[in-house]
Amino acid sequence: MSRPLVVACGALVAELRAVLAADGLTDAVDVRYLPAPLHNRPERIVPALRELLAKELAGDPDRPVLVGYADCGTGGGLDALLAELPNLHRLPGDHCYEFFAGSDRFHAMHDDEPGTFYLTDFLAKHFDALVWGALGLDRHPELLPMYFGNYTRVVLFSQSDDPAVVAAGRAGADRLGLAFEHHHVGLANFERAVTVELRRVA
Repeated sequence: MSRPLVVACGALVAELRAVLAADGLTDAVDVRYLPAPLHNRPERIVPALRELLAKELAGDPDRPVLVGYADCGTGGGLDALLAELPNLHRLPGDHCYEFFAGSDRFHAMHDDEPGTFYLTDFLAKHFDALVWGALGLDRHPELLPMYFGNYTRVVLFSQSDDPAVVAAGRAGADRLGLAFEHHHVGLANFERAVTVELRRVA
């Protein structure tokens, strides 16, 4: 059988490498990453996946694949792709915040305050490029109330213990004029999701 292929979001590089190394899977799978900015353009995720998979599965269409995305704003488009290719599986949940924090914890927090803007380590560290700049707030700060007027807080679900990540998340919340909360969630939920799905495809 062919080695499993993992095709993941570029925003998960550090976390996925850590999980694969911890479970002794680094040399057992092949990994490809799609550009992290697709995080902001979910309508482009499925076309990008199709293009990459067409190359990677050429000559071996039954190769097992783990797609390192949740739904991630594709509105069911990713699941429709998976239905076409039954050897594909994806990570559980609607987005990375859910599989990092765990479904129960995420939904409880979201139900408590729907007006929450979430960050991961990657998004906190790249706030200027992936949030401030991507939304054009560097050029048009007057748009801030339009984008974030209905938000009340920023929640950072951190994977690492790096104080610089927390500082970056707090700075991002300050720029948005929102309250800041930090919840260290680590990698346990993500590791569980990855290893469970890899066992399904392997």
